[in-house]
Amino acid sequence: MAARKTTLDDENARRLIEARHHEPFAVLGRHGSGKAAAIRVFMPRARQVFVESKQNQALRVGDTDLFEFRGNLRDIPEHYKLVIEADDGSWHERVDPYTFKATIDDSQLRRFNDGTHRRAQDILGSSVCEIDGVRGTRFSVWAPNAERVSVVGDFNQWDGRIHPMRVRGESGVWELFIPGLDTGRYKFELRNRDNGNLLLRTDPYARATELRPATAAVIATDSQYQWQDRDWLSRRGGHDWQARPLSVYEVHIASWRRAADGTFLNYRTVAPQLAEHVKRLGFTHVELLPVTEHPLDESWGYQTTGYFSPTSRFGTPDDFRYFVDLLHQQGIGVILDWVPAHFPRDEFALANFDGKSLYEYHESSRAEHRDWGTLVFNYERDEVRSFLISSALFWLREFHLDGLRVDAVASMLYLDFSRQAENWAPNRYGGNQNLEAIDFICELNNAVREETPDCLMIAEESTDWPGVTESTSAGGLGFHMKWNMGWMHDTLNYFGKETIHRKYHQDWLTFSPTYAFEENFMLPFSHDEVVHLKRSLLGRMPGDEWQRFANLRALYVYQWCFPGKKLLFMGGELAQPTEWAAGGEIPWERLQREDVAGVNRLLSALNRLHHDTPALTEWDFDRRGFEWIDGDDRERSVILFMRHAPGQSVVVAMNFTPVVRHQYRIGVPCAGRFREILNSDDGRFGGSGVGNGNNIESQPVPWQGRAHSIEVTLPPLAGLVLLPGQAVSNTRDAK
Repeated sequence: MAARKTTLDDENARRLIEARHHEPFAVLGRHGSGKAAAIRVFMPRARQVFVESKQNQALRVGDTDLFEFRGNLRDIPEHYKLVIEADDGSWHERVDPYTFKATIDDSQLRRFNDGTHRRAQDILGSSVCEIDGVRGTRFSVWAPNAERVSVVGDFNQWDGRIHPMRVRGESGVWELFIPGLDTGRYKFELRNRDNGNLLLRTDPYARATELRPATAAVIATDSQYQWQDRDWLSRRGGHDWQARPLSVYEVHIASWRRAADGTFLNYRTVAPQLAEHVKRLGFTHVELLPVTEHPLDESWGYQTTGYFSPTSRFGTPDDFRYFVDLLHQQGIGVILDWVPAHFPRDEFALANFDGKSLYEYHESSRAEHRDWGTLVFNYERDEVRSFLISSALFWLREFHLDGLRVDAVASMLYLDFSRQAENWAPNRYGGNQNLEAIDFICELNNAVREETPDCLMIAEESTDWPGVTESTSAGGLGFHMKWNMGWMHDTLNYFGKETIHRKYHQDWLTFSPTYAFEENFMLPFSHDEVVHLKRSLLGRMPGDEWQRFANLRALYVYQWCFPGKKLLFMGGELAQPTEWAAGGEIPWERLQREDVAGVNRLLSALNRLHHDTPALTEWDFDRRGFEWIDGDDRERSVILFMRHAPGQSVVVAMNFTPVVRHQYRIGVPCAGRFREILNSDDGRFGGSGVGNGNNIESQPVPWQGRAHSIEVTLPPLAGLVLLPGQAVSNTRDAK
C-alpha cells in the first residue's frame, strides 16, 4: 500500500479493503478540511474513478480498489457524482452513497428496540424514497451481532465490498441509502463479529420476493393500487360479527385451481373464479392458507420466510391487493392464516440470522420444534415482538384483510409442547407456561383491537387453556374466536363409526354442549383433517355409497346447526373421495355427478338458512342459544335440540342411522304449526325424499318435559330443521 497517496491510516484502510469495517462512513465519502481534505471511494472492478468530471481524478491507493481524490473540494457538490470507468471499458455515473446522512430517526429506533414499534417495516427493509432531492432506495436491517453488513444485488454484482452499511449505534440496525436505485433484487451480506463468517441473508422485511427456488428480495415501491372496497369496509365496521352469519371456505390457492398446463394461476385470475364459487355456495368469508412467502410448496405456506411479502407464486403484491379487493366487492371477507409460532431453518432466511440466535431462542431446548423441524421465535426479545406485531398489522392494513387465523397457538403457550421431560425447563414459577409468549399474544391482540378494531383474530388452539377469547383486561388472551378442536375430533370420531355402533358413542355428541360457550368457538373441518392418512370427509363415512353421501350431508347439517361459526376446507363441497393432495387441484370434475351437485345445493341451502334464521346465529356464543330436547335416545341414535335467538326458536332433529323413524314424537316449545325448512334427505340434495312437508301440527301431548309435541318422520341418516309458525324463508327452494 502506498501510504503517501492517502490520508487514511493503515488500520482503517486495511479493515475497509478486507470488508471488515464497522463504520464505512468514517472512511468513505468526504473527509477532512484544507490540504487534508479528501474524497475516498472503494470501487472494485474499476479502472478509473473521477469526482463530478474527468478533470477531478481520484487516484488508486497502491494496488487496492481504494481511490482517493485530493484537491479543491469547495466546488464539489454535497452529493457529488462519481464517474467510473469499469474494467470492461464501460462508463457509469452515480451519486456517491456515502454523502448522505442517516435517515432513520432515533426515536423510531428506540421504539423498535423496546418492542413497541407497530410499523417496523417503515424503517427496516427496502424503501424507495427521495432524500435531498435525490431518488433512490434506503436499505436497513437489524443485525446486532455483525461486524459488517452490506447490501448486495443486481446493481453491484452481489459484491459485499461495494455497499457496506452504517450501523446506528447500539440499536443493531444498519442502513444505507443508494441513490439512483429503485428496482432490482437484493440481499444482505453479513460478517459475524466473533468468527468472521460471511452470511448471505434475504431481507426479513422484504415486501416482494423472487419466485422460489430463488430467494432474493425485490425492491418494492409504495403501491399505487386504487382500492374499490370502501363500501365493504364501511359495512364491516358497522355490524356485530358475533350475531351475524359467519361461514368460512378455507382455501389453498396453489391447489384450488391450476392452469391447463399445471402451473399456478395469478391472484387476478383466481379472484373472480373463487368469488363466483364462494357466492354460489353462500359462504361469507374465505380463509387462505398462508400466502406469506415460503420456499417449500409441501409446507403449504406454514414454513414462512417472508413475513411482509405475498408469495410470488401467484403474482405481485398489487395482484394480491386486487384479489382481496375483488372478493370484498363481491361481499366476501378474506382471512389469512398467519404463522408466528415457528419458522424454517433455511440458511437464506431468519435462522441464525447474523451468525447467532437472533429471531429464535438462544437455548437449544427452547429454540426448536423437533416435530416440525422448525425454530421458535424468541418472544422475550423486544425487537422480535416489533417484527411480528408489525407483520400482523401490515397484512390487515396494507391488504385490507378482515382477520388473521393464528396457527399453532398451543405450541406458543406451553414450554413442554411436544417435548420430552429432559428437553424443557419450567418457568420461574415452576410451571409449563411460556410467560413471554403469553405476554406477546396479549400484546398482539391488543394491538389489533386498537389499530384495526373491526378485524378478527382467530386462534388455532388445541388445548383447554382458559380464556383464549376472554379480553386481556379480564385475564384472557384476547382472541375473538378459537377453533373448537374438541368438537371437531369428537364429531368426526362419531361419524366414522358404523351406524350400528353409534349408540355406544352418543356421548361424543352430547359432551360438546357442556363447554360450547366457554369460548367464542369456530367449528372447523380444516385441511388438517383430510391429510396424513386421516382420509377425506367422505372417505371417513361408513356404509355403501349412498349412505356415505347421506352421512356427509348429515355431518354438514350438524355443523351448521351446532353453536359456533363454521369453517370447511375446499373439496368438502365436492365430496372429495380421497385425501387432499397439494400438488394438483381439487377434483372439479366431480361436479358433473348428481350426488356431488346435491352436496353443493345442501351447503348453499345451509348458508342461506343461516342468513335467514337468526336462531342459528345470533346467540352462537351465548348459552341461551342452545337447549337440549333429548340427547339420550342412544338406542335409535337420535338427538334433538333447539337453537334460540330473541323472538325465534328452531328445532333440530338428527337421525344417525339408515333406519327411517316413523311417528317420532318431539317435545316442542310452543303450540301451533311447524314447517320443515331444511331436510338433508331432500331429493334435490341427493337424498331419498323422506320428509314431512310444511304442515306439522302440534298436539297437546306432554313430551320430553314440554306441554306440546309433534309427530314427524325422521329420514335416514339425515338432519331436519323445523321452524314454528311462518318461516322466514323456504330454503328448500335454494338453488
